[in-house]
Amino acid sequence: MVARGLAQGQPLQIKIMLNLPSTSDLIKKYGLDAKKSLGQNFILDKNFTDKIARAAGDLTESEVLEIGPGPGSLTRSILDAGAKKLTVIEKDERCHEALNELKNFYGERLEIINADALLHNYDSAKKFKIIANLPYNIGTVLLFKWLKISDKIESMHLMLQKEVVQRIVARPSENHYGRLAVMVNFLCETKMLFTVSPTVFTPQPKVTSAIVQIIPRAKPLANVEFGKLEKVVAAAFNQRRKMLRSSLKSIFENPEEILKEAGIKPELRAENLTIEEFCKLAEKL
Repeated sequence: MVARGLAQGQPLQIKIMLNLPSTSDLIKKYGLDAKKSLGQNFILDKNFTDKIARAAGDLTESEVLEIGPGPGSLTRSILDAGAKKLTVIEKDERCHEALNELKNFYGERLEIINADALLHNYDSAKKFKIIANLPYNIGTVLLFKWLKISDKIESMHLMLQKEVVQRIVARPSENHYGRLAVMVNFLCETKMLFTVSPTVFTPQPKVTSAIVQIIPRAKPLANVEFGKLEKVVAAAFNQRRKMLRSSLKSIFENPEEILKEAGIKPELRAENLTIEEFCKLAEKL
């Protein structure tokens, strides 16, 4: 039944929307207390989830992936923003009944997959966008998994701990610059968009979060294997306090000679090198 007071020409979706329970109502209806073991923190403010969805740009022609939708607060915002297709991966079976209520409303535009995001196969015939409030305990692991298929991904807009986002967007010689920044920015362009107060969440986490924008590059910064670069970067930052001529002994027999050949001062530390310089070293493996 159409609600009273709506103009005759309004879209049917808007008319029916008034009968869709709020996220907080769905949480109460299905007893969805956030589980600490799953890193769950729910956002109930739709204005804020709408802001996250808008940050990802035009979604009308996009296939979108969301990880850990929970009761579906961000899910609604992505679909209301016009996503052509949204696939959500939710491990917690308790949330599926709530998500099915959304599916009954939004129809075939929403696909629900009951799976562990860490084990899921992300191969896709089409490019897709990722928009997600990632569980803190698996965020960086998932990100590295997605880097391996960055050619399939159009963009990522992720909510993570602010400290993790700072590590992703850091530049050489900055405090947070390390392995994460090198490996992500080798393949992608990154930017912190805005921070997220703990008060937005239920329950409130003890840390501040942030939204990071990650756009895969048309091609990597250098023609070097991801695995080789990862090996060099790991060796350098595992002993980040040491000079490179010492920290790289685990992978090079004569690191000082290799560094000089690459035009890098042996007394520098890992935090001083650009991504391109790490790539030069990776080419020596």
